[in-house]
Amino acid sequence: MSSIALAHLSVRYGKRAVVHDFSHTVKPGDWLCLIGPNGAGKSSILRAVAGLAAHTGEINVDGAPLRLRSPRRRAELVAYVPQSPVLPEEMSAFEYVLLGRSPYVSYFGAESPHDRAMVRNVLRRLDMETFAERELGSLSGGEQQRLVIARALAQEAPILLLDEPTSALDIGHQQQALELVDRLRREHGLTVISAMHDLTLAGLYADRLALFHEGHLVVSGNAAQVLRAETLAEFYGVSVTVHHEPDGTVVVVPRRVG
Repeated sequence: MSSIALAHLSVRYGKRAVVHDFSHTVKPGDWLCLIGPNGAGKSSILRAVAGLAAHTGEINVDGAPLRLRSPRRRAELVAYVPQSPVLPEEMSAFEYVLLGRSPYVSYFGAESPHDRAMVRNVLRRLDMETFAERELGSLSGGEQQRLVIARALAQEAPILLLDEPTSALDIGHQQQALELVDRLRREHGLTVISAMHDLTLAGLYADRLALFHEGHLVVSGNAAQVLRAETLAEFYGVSVTVHHEPDGTVVVVPRRVG
């Protein structure tokens, strides 16, 4: 179980600032979902935490700067599911997911029976056992995306970063993947930061939402506080109806204009 604290995080690409002075702490077992229109800075925050985007400010895990960790130790702490992963087409699904165990294998060692059992368990829980020997190039985009999620879960890092993890999945596999992530955080204290476009799913699974616009945090809170029709109209430029179900679920439904 680990916490992650972002302090005055800013990200620039050349002269263009894409994230401005974002501070937030995610406690062990909590789920923070970053929402906002395209170009709002959501993916850049995740890439900064994953060590893939230069940034200013501080990223601390359990009170210690993440930048001072070795790449291997960083991989033991943080797993990352990118929005557009590049997969080696001729590698089998099993061997690809097994790469998630790399932080625990010595430089000249081999994966242990435990590592292989972990991979089989994750594939089973994502209903992908029958894909184990398939080459990645033979799989659909949705199947490949499920394997990227499987690889991250096999990594067993206490912090999981998800960048649009369900964008290529049908509704059944969306629910299956998110339910597994949710179960792991509740059972094992997994800490999750995600970026999602589906606002109903974001509100359904995350404890807190952070809405960004042009790199600035504009509002954060629970689903009922953030997913308000007037707020979404202002920052997404859309017309929606927001329903509040008896169980607390917030459902965002687009409305036709005119």
